[in-house]
Amino acid sequence: MMQNVHLAPETDEDDLYSGYNDYNPTYDTEELENDTAFQQAVRTSHGRRPPITAKIPSTAVSRPVATGYGSKTSLASSMGRPMTGAIQDGVTRPMTAVRAAGFTKGALRGSAFDPLGQSWGPAPPLEARNEDSPEEKIRQLEKKVNELVEESCIANSCGDLKLALEKAKDAGRKERVLVRQREQVTRPENINLDLTYSVLFNLASQYSANEMYAEALNTYQVIVKNKMFSNAGRLKVNMGNIYLKQRNYSKAIKFYRMALDQIPSVHKEMRIKIMQNIGVTFIKTGQYSDAISSFEHIMSMAPNLKAGFNLILSYFAIGDREKMKKSFQKLIAVPLEIDEDDKYISPSDDPHTNLVIEAIKNDHLRQMERERKAMAEKYIMTAAKLIAPVIETSFAVGYDWCVEVVKASQYVELANDLEINKAITYLRQKDFNQAVETLKMFEKKDSRVKSAAATNLSFLYYLENEFAQASSYADLAVNSDRYNPSALTNKGNTVFANGDYEKAAEFYKEALRNDCSCTEALYNIGLTYKKLNRLDEALDCFLKLHAILRNSAQVLYQIANVYELMEDPSQAMEWLMQLISVVPTDSRALSKLGGLYDSEGDKSQAFQYYYESYRYFPSNIEVIEWLGAYYIDTQFCEKAIQYFERASLIQPTQVKWQLMVASCFRRSGNYQKALDTYKDIHRKFPENVECLRFLVRLCTDIGLKEVQEYATKLKRLEKMKEIREQRIKSGRDSSGCPRGRRDGSAGSDSGQNCSAGSKGERLSAQLRALPGTDEPYESSSNKEPDAFYVDPLGPQIERPKTAAKKRMEEDDFADEELGDDLLPE
Repeated sequence: MMQNVHLAPETDEDDLYSGYNDYNPTYDTEELENDTAFQQAVRTSHGRRPPITAKIPSTAVSRPVATGYGSKTSLASSMGRPMTGAIQDGVTRPMTAVRAAGFTKGALRGSAFDPLGQSWGPAPPLEARNEDSPEEKIRQLEKKVNELVEESCIANSCGDLKLALEKAKDAGRKERVLVRQREQVTRPENINLDLTYSVLFNLASQYSANEMYAEALNTYQVIVKNKMFSNAGRLKVNMGNIYLKQRNYSKAIKFYRMALDQIPSVHKEMRIKIMQNIGVTFIKTGQYSDAISSFEHIMSMAPNLKAGFNLILSYFAIGDREKMKKSFQKLIAVPLEIDEDDKYISPSDDPHTNLVIEAIKNDHLRQMERERKAMAEKYIMTAAKLIAPVIETSFAVGYDWCVEVVKASQYVELANDLEINKAITYLRQKDFNQAVETLKMFEKKDSRVKSAAATNLSFLYYLENEFAQASSYADLAVNSDRYNPSALTNKGNTVFANGDYEKAAEFYKEALRNDCSCTEALYNIGLTYKKLNRLDEALDCFLKLHAILRNSAQVLYQIANVYELMEDPSQAMEWLMQLISVVPTDSRALSKLGGLYDSEGDKSQAFQYYYESYRYFPSNIEVIEWLGAYYIDTQFCEKAIQYFERASLIQPTQVKWQLMVASCFRRSGNYQKALDTYKDIHRKFPENVECLRFLVRLCTDIGLKEVQEYATKLKRLEKMKEIREQRIKSGRDSSGCPRGRRDGSAGSDSGQNCSAGSKGERLSAQLRALPGTDEPYESSSNKEPDAFYVDPLGPQIERPKTAAKKRMEEDDFADEELGDDLLPE
């Protein structure tokens, strides 16, 4: 029986701190694979017995710790009591005072060890939530209010402002119901003020986004007047912004200053932004001195680009030259706080470093840096162009001063752009020689600047029709920068002017490959395809351009013209209607639309558009002729007289218009007025045979004495004409066509014309209804007209436009347009 009892070894009772350095093999996890006792315990149920607790040293007697991997015998205590966890008669004795760990009386009967109580069965179900309790209703309603606020914010960020406002209103209604329910259940101090604040603030923001400014101001007033809301005073900035949008500048300044007083000085950035708003409001009211004080304070405390630019504008408004210079220097000195471009260049061939640089080369931070740098360059360039003409005696000296300041700053590359802007200013002043001299100075610069200057020079020489010089400078621009779309476009224009349309199309295509947004190249390639009679490809180009420039009158006209060439008048009329909706006062488009309706046989619609064209531009001979012929055709000869009289004023050397006036008087029955008109025509054109014939006829019918005089002159002229025709007939080749007759010749000679007719002598289809010389006055038979009609317009020749020429036709060297077109992208 004593074989399982081991006496504890004697220890030195005087050593109170013994045992602390003893090693417990229980925690030795590195040698578990070589521990036979542990491996046996893992393979059998022997391992289910509880481990031996670590030794706890006592102040009196230290006890050696028995290993859990040795024999099943346990050490006895000094009093003969078995140790906790010792095995007696094959039954594990429960550990003292640890019944909660799973030891029960069943262990004495040999039951399995179950420290987690898994043999007890599943846990009882949770107590059901009482959905009808007031606290639960309040909790659910508060959750719903938060969801509505979030949905409102999301809808606003997606651009659905109406839905965002509806969600905000619904959140406000439910929040008021929530407050009433909470007041009934709990004390008033337990109300969720943060939720109320967020609901009201979101509602005010949505009102403002929907331009419901009165409702937004009322909601902000509810927040501001409630003393329970902390930091509500800064919302007066939002109220000031609303008053600024309403152009109520005095109240805007008042609320900005109230917000500035309520924001502590530690919030420097917020205070600077409010002061900037105050300065902008002062500029809008014309109080430039107050605006200057605000912007000067900002530039002394925390300088930024917007404040510096606004300060220059304020000094420019009051005309202070010296302060403009100082402000420009302050603007140049504003730190950008961005990294240098060298950061994105790999210093070595380390693949890991290259991957990191490639990842950050175009990330969001890099894009933000580019935007900030572009904004700074825009402000500096605009400020320089603004102050350069006024800070010195001439704009050239002012530009030179700005260039020197820029060269001494971190924006050295902007100096060349300022020089090019100087040349553009010379262009605006029509001083082409100085512009050319300024641009020629860049021929020895780097490739980018050289390409820009050569592009501008090519543009200038093209405008002056010096295509050889334009072509040479276009070659220089292309060789300096092959990826410059403006240079390639100008080169294509010079080739187009020489008639080599295929080669011009290649240059335009290359410009589009380098920059797909180069609308000039796309427009010009459409014109090139029209010249090559490749109408389908031309239509594709103009339709693509229409998708980019939705309201471009030139593109709409080209599409209509291509459909007309494709003999599709319905589509041509539809696109011309779109063109008129964009430019309703374009007389040429109106007359073109009238001509299409006339060709379709719709005279009433044709008259409407021709009349509108005449109203906007009463000097178009083609329109005047059509309107006169229309009134003659409809038997309103009196109304036709005013149109032919205007034509005679426009072309006083053309006798046919005055003959038309006399013919209208004759057809309307006013013979005396017709006779006076014919006499006046005879005084101006004494050799006009047609006029003399009508004079002889009228004098004979009326019985005047001058009839013999006019008859003698008529015979003499007819004889001279017969002699002249005989000379011409004898001197020409038998196979040739007779030389064209002079304007105003007799209608009876019209059968001698060539079948095609010469360029200056084709008949007008609208005037065929006028009477001839040998018919009664009231007759309207379809014989030859009183005079021949000469087309004043002739064939229209289209030429490709350079990067800026088409805008120069509308605006004589506009600032932004000319600069954007001349400079490369």
